[in-house]
Amino acid sequence: GRTTIRSPQLHLGENLNHLMPELVSNSRLLGSPSLRKDKIAYQLLFFIITALLKFDKVTDFAGSTNFVIIAILTLVLKASYHFRQVILTLFVVLWGLRLAFFLLLRILQWGEDRRFDQMRNNLPKLAVFWTFQAVWVWAVSLPVTVVNATNKNPFLQAVDLIGWLMWAVGFMIEAAADQQKLSFKKSSENRGKWCNAGLWKYSRHPNYFGEILLWWGIFVASTPILDKAEWLVIIGPIFLTLLLLFISGIPLLEESADKKFGNVDGYRVYKQRTSPLIPLPPPIYGKLPAWFKSVFLFEFPLYNRNLPQEEQNW
Repeated sequence: GRTTIRSPQLHLGENLNHLMPELVSNSRLLGSPSLRKDKIAYQLLFFIITALLKFDKVTDFAGSTNFVIIAILTLVLKASYHFRQVILTLFVVLWGLRLAFFLLLRILQWGEDRRFDQMRNNLPKLAVFWTFQAVWVWAVSLPVTVVNATNKNPFLQAVDLIGWLMWAVGFMIEAAADQQKLSFKKSSENRGKWCNAGLWKYSRHPNYFGEILLWWGIFVASTPILDKAEWLVIIGPIFLTLLLLFISGIPLLEESADKKFGNVDGYRVYKQRTSPLIPLPPPIYGKLPAWFKSVFLFEFPLYNRNLPQEEQNW
């Protein structure tokens, strides 16, 4: 359970002892106890729908829109509406709504989410998934939550503009990559093929690159107001990056693609010449030494473990 907070006032950055409970418990960062209950109820509602109806089409929609709710409510609760707060809240709202409706429309077209094949009839596993999703939303939202919670309003700085630019580039990359892959898969001519169109020529996961970049941009744009222990909000983009690199993002998709196409020569060439995350020209990436790819470009052995061993000579 979480500790009930007597006062909705937020005094962040005073010392580590005051901030750590807020990083572990969402209650103070979200303001009043009633708001905390609303957030829990929102997650619980979709969990019940998924568990009782075996209906997993709303899962990603619930996660993405939860970001929107947190950003708006923390802004409204504090009600100071500084320019920096409004901009970062707007960024989260735009990102969350676009992703939520894109994923909802996509799953309605596809019919079902194969991630839940092992969960639909296993309530404990489903509960763990929803709990983890709540942690994901809370952790990644930390920078904008802390910005919205503060009274500090320093003048705009170069770092604000850098963060906004990172967000804008990341947002456009993620949106374009999502649409390109969806269009590729909808074409009957591409049935049974891996996506290598548009941005996917330069990165095996350009949508994840865009998402990571935009959330690091939000963190960068939040730094002018951070003080002392408030810098721990860097947990947000770090958590997201590690999640996509090592847990629920790239590893799962690499495993799926390797099992489908691992014996196809063209796919192995594509994988050898295409960066896993950061978009790069294939002729350049393909000639880089394996150690350089691994150390600087996230080409981890984890992503190749499902390729036929006799074919891995790079």
